[in-house]
Amino acid sequence: MKVTTRRLAVTAPLDEGFRPMVDELRAHNEAARKGNGATLAIAWERDGGCIARYDLALPSEAESEPVFRMAERVVKTVHWAAGGWKLLLAGPDWLCRRIGAAYADGGARAFDADLMRRVYERSMEVERRGLEDMPEAKDAALTAGGHLDGCRIGFDLGASDYKVSAVNAGKVVFSEELHWTPGIQSDPDYHFNKLNEGLKLAASHLPRVDAIGGSTAGLVVANRIMVASLFRAVPDARFEDARNIFLRIRKAWQVPVEVANDGDVTALAGAMSLGVSAILGVAMGSSEAGGYIDRGGRLTGRVTELAFAPVDFNPASAADEWSKDYGVGAMYFSQQAVNKLAPAAGFSFDAGIPLPERLKLVQERMNAGDERARRIFETIGVYLGYTVPWYREFYDFDSLMILGRVTSGAGGDAIIEKAHEVLREAFPELKNRVKVFMPDEKARRVGQAVAAASLPG
Repeated sequence: MKVTTRRLAVTAPLDEGFRPMVDELRAHNEAARKGNGATLAIAWERDGGCIARYDLALPSEAESEPVFRMAERVVKTVHWAAGGWKLLLAGPDWLCRRIGAAYADGGARAFDADLMRRVYERSMEVERRGLEDMPEAKDAALTAGGHLDGCRIGFDLGASDYKVSAVNAGKVVFSEELHWTPGIQSDPDYHFNKLNEGLKLAASHLPRVDAIGGSTAGLVVANRIMVASLFRAVPDARFEDARNIFLRIRKAWQVPVEVANDGDVTALAGAMSLGVSAILGVAMGSSEAGGYIDRGGRLTGRVTELAFAPVDFNPASAADEWSKDYGVGAMYFSQQAVNKLAPAAGFSFDAGIPLPERLKLVQERMNAGDERARRIFETIGVYLGYTVPWYREFYDFDSLMILGRVTSGAGGDAIIEKAHEVLREAFPELKNRVKVFMPDEKARRVGQAVAAASLPG
């Protein structure tokens, strides 16, 4: 099958090669409607028997490279939108074999398999089934915070700074951003001690501390960080100490401590501020994080690590330095996206300037009215507009909230304006059904720490 790329209704100012996944899926589905009705059924199983299911229509049973590429991209997106240690497949033999081989040792998706092995502490499995034996979708139904009674501390851990907030009876009495350099520190005691310093600072503004809640980059299971770039410099021999940092905090403070992925807390912040459910949160910081609150107002136990989920079908697009895969969210919705687009906009940086400082410089130029900077944020807005309907293939949501350092200042407004233009021009059926928004500036910068404070029941 030959997949043709349609001219986009709204083009990305600095990325002529951008091929939105949803646009390619539309073309694929149109070809499938003219085919013989073949299907690839995909299911990822995770803890507790939870299942993420997606059925991809195929144009035929015959082997085709474009069909494989689309199927592989969908399988990967389902994986990072929900997590899982077992892949169940039902469909044409050639397609199932090739996808299974991608997740084997040495395969193209070996990184994904290995990272999930670390998350679930069990090896990846791939199993073939008949279509009639494929399981239905099932999510967990977990409490989603919202507890603001008493005296609480919330924190939000990022790659270049972390935020702490003191909350008394639902009122924020103190919020501060504190600098740290976790990614280059090999001693996990550094991470513990720096976080503890911030907690003590927040505690000094409260009469007592009843609970501590946290938001962090990385994958969190039962208050343990299973995978996180924050600890990338920690050697394997010390990683268990890093993994248990929040258990150490609980022991030191002798109060309830609950920690969630920063994307989940993003979604929680949106749900709390708007009083809504069915919301996907996207945090644009050092990388991209996602979180989801279902229609019942609950967390679902999904991984929602959208940094590794594809959004661009162009195989020549920039690759993420960690996963080595192309077109994934980390390169489109984070400070890495700003750095990627800066040369095309006419910016150049000295090699020694770190990404957070590059972002800050571009944001300063944006706030000063520099059109070169505007084109960077407008391009990210185009990315976002086309990614909203793509994410809706895998999540049931009515609201998408973005926040994080990339959304600060005038750049965030440009991102939202351009995303709305894409929805209006390319997806008119969604423009009144999906709300894409940001909280106010204060909430964008420290709102996650406040929402995190509400996690312990």
